Amino acid sequence: MGRLTLNILLSFAQFEREVTAERIRDKVKASRMKGIWMGGNIPLGYDVRDRKLVVNTQEATTVVHIFTRFVEVGSATVLARDLRKERVLSKKGTLIDKGYLYRLLNNRVYRGEAVHKGTAYPGEHDAIIDARLWDQVHDILGESPRMRANNSRTQTPALLKGILFTATGAAMTPSSTKKGTRRYSYYVSMDLLKNREAPKDGIPQRLPADTVEGAVVNEIQRILRTPETTAQVIAKLDRDDITEAEAIAALRQFPELWAHLFPAEQARILQLLVRRVTVTAEGLIIDLRTDAIAGVMRDIMTPRRLEAAV
Repeated sequence: MGRLTLNILLSFAQFEREVTAERIRDKVKASRMKGIWMGGNIPLGYDVRDRKLVVNTQEATTVVHIFTRFVEVGSATVLARDLRKERVLSKKGTLIDKGYLYRLLNNRVYRGEAVHKGTAYPGEHDAIIDARLWDQVHDILGESPRMRANNSRTQTPALLKGILFTATGAAMTPSSTKKGTRRYSYYVSMDLLKNREAPKDGIPQRLPADTVEGAVVNEIQRILRTPETTAQVIAKLDRDDITEAEAIAALRQFPELWAHLFPAEQARILQLLVRRVTVTAEGLIIDLRTDAIAGVMRDIMTPRRLEAAV
């Protein structure tokens, strides 16, 4: 009998919880339909006063700038890179990355709307972005991500431009072809491009860009893991700027650090670290500037320290 009574009481408690949760959901939905701000992360461009969103004029200018720039460049990758260079910060004071940028560009709050479960309702707050600019941005976002990525790649420099040569001394220049919506990038010997007679020595005259660039990056990562490189970097450190432990951690985490860099920054670093890459019949000969490693690692680490301190 006691167990039956307990089960009945538990059933009533569960029913009460479900009713309460349903009332809360209905209240939130009703408030959203009225355009009322229901809390959460405050969007860049707004402040909260008396539980209402109010336009922050200075931040709103930044939001309009971001939307306008996206229409101009058509690439979140390129725009996020530029915003980080300009030290544009989010509402929380951190540097803007591509993920944050996509969330900002898709936030209908900037159209003066309140959204509940995918449905937008007129909000109580003022819009920052007009309909024309919003539509221009979303026309671009509606394109295939692959197509926009291809457009981004055409705007960024080839990683090995100017430092890749064949064993005969001919420069290998970046080139690309497009099949359908996909773009294929290569490095092509100037001998081949100018129809010069090349030696019959088995040296490749055309190489896929991702293959040769990947090989060079892998070799750099291998060098950075060696004890000799670690000792060299530590010896050249400014201990007041970067600690020995931070330098060792950065060398070990270089693949992760590299993956977070934008293509233009990757190209700049390769130009600093690599003196020349020679293509032979047997493979690649990579001539590294080992004396530049410490300076490059300092350049990579400093922005991350600044971001962590913000």
